[in-house]
Order: sequence, then C-alpha cells, then structure tokens
Amino acid sequence: MARFTSVEARIDAAAHRVLQRLPRGRLADGLVEFVVFGLKQAWACLFGGLMLAMILLTRLWWLEVGLHRYDFWFLAALAIQAGMLLFRLETLGEARVILIFHLVGTGMELFKTAVGSWIYPEEALFRLGGVPLFSGFMYACVGSYMARIQRIFDITFTRYPPVWLTALLAAAIYLNFFTHHYIFDFRWVLLAAVAVLYGPSFMHYRVFRFRHSMPMLLAFFLVALFIWIAENIATWGGAWLYPSQENGWTLVSLSKLVSWYLLMLISVVLVTLVHPPRRVEDSGPMRAGRGRGGTPPSQPPPQGGR
Repeated sequence: MARFTSVEARIDAAAHRVLQRLPRGRLADGLVEFVVFGLKQAWACLFGGLMLAMILLTRLWWLEVGLHRYDFWFLAALAIQAGMLLFRLETLGEARVILIFHLVGTGMELFKTAVGSWIYPEEALFRLGGVPLFSGFMYACVGSYMARIQRIFDITFTRYPPVWLTALLAAAIYLNFFTHHYIFDFRWVLLAAVAVLYGPSFMHYRVFRFRHSMPMLLAFFLVALFIWIAENIATWGGAWLYPSQENGWTLVSLSKLVSWYLLMLISVVLVTLVHPPRRVEDSGPMRAGRGRGGTPPSQPPPQGGR
C-alpha cells in the first residue's frame, strides 16, 4: 500500500528536509512529534475541515444570490471532491469508499428525518424528500478522514479481530439505527460487543521519527469525541437541528457520543474495503524497525499479533 499520493509524497519529502535539521533530544523530539501529529491530523481532516469552514462562513455571512445555502454546500462539496482527485490529494480507491459512506449515510438520513430524529430547517433544490443532498457528504467527510489516516500514519495492528466478525457487527449496528424505533434498542449490547471484539486490539502508527501505539477502543472514542465537537459546530451553523435545538441552539446531547462511537465501527469496516488491516509483522522492516532517515524508534515495535 502506497503511503502517499504523488502530491503528498512531494510535501512529505520537503517537510523531512526541514524537520531532519531540527535539534535532537527528548524534549525536541517530543515537540516535533506533537507538531507533526497535529499537521497530519489536519491534513487527514482536509475534506471535513473545508466542509465545516464553509458551514461556519455561510452562517456568519451569506449573500442572497438566488441560491440556497444547502445547494451551495452540495455544489461546493462536489467541487472539493473533484479537486482532491484532480490534484491527487486522494486515491481513486478512497473515493470509492467515500461514495459508499455517502450512500450509507444518505440511506440513514432518509429514515431518520422521516421519523423526526433531526430536521433540515432550510430550503434546497438538490434534495431527496426531506434530505438535502449535501448531507451525504457529511458522512463522506468521516470516510475521507478514516481512509487518509490509514495511509499517512502508516497504521498497522496487533490482535486485529477477524474481518468477517467486524463486518457482521457493523451490519448489526447499522440495522439497530433503524430498528430501535420499533423494537428494543440494542446499542448497549452492541457497545459491549465492540468492547469484547476490539478490547485486545492495538493500532500502531508512525508520526515522524517514531512509532506509537494506542488501544483501538481509545482511538474510537477520540474520533467519536472529535466528530461530536464538529457536530456541535455544524448544528450551530444550521446544517441540521435536533428536536432539542429547534427553539434555540443548545449543545448536542452527550448520548450522541455513543452513536458516533458505534458508527466508528461501521467506518472502520468500510475503510477495510480499500485498506485491509495490516498486522505489525506484515509492515516490512522499514516501517516496523528504523524510522525514516535512519532514526531508531523510541521503543522496539510490538511483536506478535493475531
């Protein structure tokens, strides 16, 4: 699996020429890792960041030009997606996964708006029923992020669960988002299943000089928390509203963190369609051993795996 697109490779090479000249030492190394981690995360969030910035800017300032905001967001999202492919900031495989995210998300949106879970308060020409078409791109933002971090952080795993089991659990989670309106809500059972399945799993990722490790369950939570924060910004911008926000904006309920946590599993499973999970021992001597530029990692890479 190529770590970078051709454009990203040039950016990475230029960054390494600068970073390799920086002082060495425990404090300096830690600071460089922290800064590079933030920059890589921002790069992985490029699609979502542009969408969120567009929502905020049009919330603060919008010129009435005969075009609804939702329609503008939809057309802009198409342009962003096309631009990322044209300028080789995204691979075709990732674009296919993002399309799947878009379709899966739109299907959920059609159902959830019909049962009143949330609403889109503004008008739109590009819509299906009560769902403006830009909404699918909000799920695509998550797909874009998940697919890109696999590459740019060179992620490998130990004790990753069988993919067929993760797919079954993801299907059950997706189904529960629909059926809980009519029968028992199994989200806590499903949350326990996620904990059992991914509890032993660790992800290992390279920032700059070193590889780091993190439990998969913690990674799910951190991404879910980030999405919850972004959701608060988006609802403040009027992208959609929950029933509790119709009479004035309030924070999105913390219960949505559980929903986003479960959606993380669906996201991870969809990303495995284009980036199959790699065990640490399958990542090759360069990635599992010495860092780029001949700098040894801060600690020996974990061995073993499933």
